[in-house]
Amino acid sequence: MILTDSSSVLKTLLGLAIGWTVLIAVLCLFKFTNISSFGISEADKYVHFALHFVFTILWGLYAWKKQNKMRLNKIAIIVVISLCYGILIEILQETCTTTRHADIFDVLANASGATIALVVLVLIKKRKQTTR
Repeated sequence: MILTDSSSVLKTLLGLAIGWTVLIAVLCLFKFTNISSFGISEADKYVHFALHFVFTILWGLYAWKKQNKMRLNKIAIIVVISLCYGILIEILQETCTTTRHADIFDVLANASGATIALVVLVLIKKRKQTTR
């Protein structure tokens, strides 16, 4: 199904962004047994990077579509929210679970994913401006 109606696209992006936000909490706060690291050292750091990259992209696209304009300050706020959300998750892991522990390198991976997403969104904006 191709979404052409602006309100449908906006609702879809909002639903995806909220769903992704909840997914991050579930994946980070619950222990899943028998999950392999695929032989990659510190594989969870790549997961943290990807989770916050997608978080920032989805919320950034939602903000962009809602305003019909990409505002760099709004995307920067989303990056800060991603960082705060990641820190909150780490605090909850340390204080509310017995199987997970806070890790500063997870926070750094989260921040890296969100920052690279910001760069991607800026590049998309620049490309759209040059193709007009």
